[in-house]
Amino acid sequence: MSNWLDEIKWDADGLVPAIAQDAASGKVLMMAWMNRESLQLTVDEGRAIYWSRSRQKLWRKGEESGHVQKLKDLRLDCDADVLLLLVEQVGGIACHTGRERCFYRQYRDGQWVETDAVIKNPDDIYA
Repeated sequence: MSNWLDEIKWDADGLVPAIAQDAASGKVLMMAWMNRESLQLTVDEGRAIYWSRSRQKLWRKGEESGHVQKLKDLRLDCDADVLLLLVEQVGGIACHTGRERCFYRQYRDGQWVETDAVIKNPDDIYA
């Protein structure tokens, strides 16, 4: 029997994109990267753990902010190269900008318009 992690098509850096979606509302919250270790830990701990490319280390979502993502369901797309995590977003904030989701800018008439309000000032979150 093959390891379930071997069925994923990892990129040249050993990463796969992971989309976090709110399990209740269906809103897409964010996109991040996972490696084998972060994905295994996500399943083991029942919470989203990503790989930070900028810091080159594991990133336990909410480790600083408290805005943990509790894993409710995990899906792999048809090409086996994108993950979908259905999560319960603790505190209702997924973005480091203090917003509900990272996708808060909408393209309108040739420009990006901020459509989602800041729920909590990032200075208060990461103090």
